[in-house]
Amino acid sequence: MSSTTSTIWLSRFAWFTAVATLFLICSGGMVTSKGVGLAVPDWPTTFGYNMFLFPVSKWVGGIFFEHTHRLIASIVGFLTIILAFWLWRGEDRQRSRRAPSDVDGQAYEGLPVGRRIDQWVRNLGFIALGAVILQGILGGLRVTMLKDQIGIFHACLAQAFLGLLVFIALVTSNFWKTLSNAVVDPKKIAPIATFAIATTIAIYLQLALAATMRHQHRDLALLDFPTANGAWIPDTSEKALAVINTWRDARGFSDVTAFQIWLQMAHRFGALFVSLGVIAVYYLVRQKARQIDSLNRLSILWVVFLFVQLTLGGWTIWSNKAADVATAHVAVGAAMLCFGVSISAICWRILREQGKETSTITAFESKGAVVA
Repeated sequence: MSSTTSTIWLSRFAWFTAVATLFLICSGGMVTSKGVGLAVPDWPTTFGYNMFLFPVSKWVGGIFFEHTHRLIASIVGFLTIILAFWLWRGEDRQRSRRAPSDVDGQAYEGLPVGRRIDQWVRNLGFIALGAVILQGILGGLRVTMLKDQIGIFHACLAQAFLGLLVFIALVTSNFWKTLSNAVVDPKKIAPIATFAIATTIAIYLQLALAATMRHQHRDLALLDFPTANGAWIPDTSEKALAVINTWRDARGFSDVTAFQIWLQMAHRFGALFVSLGVIAVYYLVRQKARQIDSLNRLSILWVVFLFVQLTLGGWTIWSNKAADVATAHVAVGAAMLCFGVSISAICWRILREQGKETSTITAFESKGAVVA
């Protein structure tokens, strides 16, 4: 197998692992939304059985969701092991790098045209492997120790792991190499990168807030949207909370605290910040980097997914956190994180290559000046 073919299949395998991880996150979201995380009380066994030998006839009710989540997690772990080994054993890959030209149009000589997979890319594979092992341990500890904090960290690590896999899939693709040929003013890409990175971080924080909300409270702290307990800014005084909890008790909902209400409000305010960031990136791409097709397409998709996500967020509240709607909300949020990672990575790549090229040209020009 040629090095080019091997690299193509490596990238495809990384994308496949990322998709499997997204499916795993959806599975975990369904487990949490249905409140069946402890349907299987033991770990790593399943009701005393080897996890992989648990009879299919016993996959019923909440056990089905929890057990299949464990099996999918095992598959993702196995795929990550293969990916890390593949990166470590990576073959040569050609780097399609545009050589800078002098005023006569002659390309400078001595520039590298090929290389092995960079060490930092190999290291990403080992980081991913360590993350998936830690993730499996956290999942088990969540069952055995019954700690909500572990569940929150477990959910946050899953999203970070997904973002890492998307980045690995990008940097091992042929598309990544072609970005070195992008002709664009770095001053135009820099603000896009800044907004994209800031928005991606905001999305991750939103996912962390959502995980905290899901593990903090079995019911929604706020049952109306876009208002909050009938007001735009909720009253969380002791008197108001007493009235709210009396109303909730009469309808079979669990009591809430001021912290839980403001946690949900923080999630709503965060959604506003993310919305502004995504729209800003779309606008900047259209104004400053229209010629880069990948950024154009991704920024458009980011906006589309934003509106889908906002709709699902409202629907989750209106349906009182229906499991399928809430899980779709988690899935689209994870997809938005992937778009953010991709746009940020593309901008970083272009800026990095432009910086290298500028340094190379400056070095050659300085050398020529000295010789002259």
